[in-house]
Amino acid sequence: MITNRVGQRLTTALIAAAMTLGAATLAHAKDAHVAITQIVEHPALDAVRKGVKDVLAEAGYEEGKNLKWSYESAQGNTATAAQIAKKFAGAGPDVIVAIATPSAQNMVASTKTIPIVFSAVTDPVTAKLVSDPMRPGKNVTGVTDMTPIAAHLALVKRVVPDAKRLGVVANPGEANSVSLVELIEQEGPKAGMSVKVAAATKSGEVLAAARSLVGKVDAIYIPTDNTVVSAFEAVVKVGNEAKIPILAGDTDSVKRGAVAAAGFNYYDIGRQTGDMVVKILKGAKPGDMAVQGVAKTDLYLNEKSAKSQGVVLPADLVGEAKDVIR
Repeated sequence: MITNRVGQRLTTALIAAAMTLGAATLAHAKDAHVAITQIVEHPALDAVRKGVKDVLAEAGYEEGKNLKWSYESAQGNTATAAQIAKKFAGAGPDVIVAIATPSAQNMVASTKTIPIVFSAVTDPVTAKLVSDPMRPGKNVTGVTDMTPIAAHLALVKRVVPDAKRLGVVANPGEANSVSLVELIEQEGPKAGMSVKVAAATKSGEVLAAARSLVGKVDAIYIPTDNTVVSAFEAVVKVGNEAKIPILAGDTDSVKRGAVAAAGFNYYDIGRQTGDMVVKILKGAKPGDMAVQGVAKTDLYLNEKSAKSQGVVLPADLVGEAKDVIR
């Protein structure tokens, strides 16, 4: 009888310990908190966010089960981005994902301890997010979407062989756009084109900026500028009305009316970013993880837009495309 009682007590103790351990493990799993700050909502950046979330789910981190997912968009307002950054820094999540340069800059300025993974940032060094991409150090790393400008301008010439004047609409207040415009101005003459830049400091100015280029350019190229891409349809409207071909730095803009783009798949960039987040959740230090770039580009074409904007796409170019909208 005594032996049975001892056995029962031991069994009860083991069950209680197992339940406590299970509860502790579950509580630990539920502690995973990923916060996402995004400068503005548009298809390319939204695809990044989806890619991050999908990779987390595949790795076992699911919202509502063992993942707290916080997301806020600054709606294109840098002051709002700063407020979001302070809020997230105060909340103390396990990892913060900062999508696009302005959000990343504000986030890096707000915390020196919480791991930050930036994504869709053109030039992390110029933006002062890291000083050495290979050895970021501290609490920051991420994925850069630096655009292969020379290749993009070569594409402009294939779509519009006689183009001598290239128009660009960009926000001079975005560090990523400043870097890209500088590259465009360097590479334009090499491709046989002068470059004229029209400024748009907010989405409401994009239409007027695009219209200011009518009669002055043979084609318009829109870089991965968050302000302009968020109002991309305004540029397309001008291109259709004035018969000016519109080319883009991101492939998502092709289905929105650009004639062509050879760019990254931003969902894939999001997945790449998500892989880094998972590693950090499992113990890796962001400062030990080199900043990653994306080498692969895909060509997307829109024959309907080409017709509306007064160009005929060469057959060989169509043959190279991953996707053609007809």
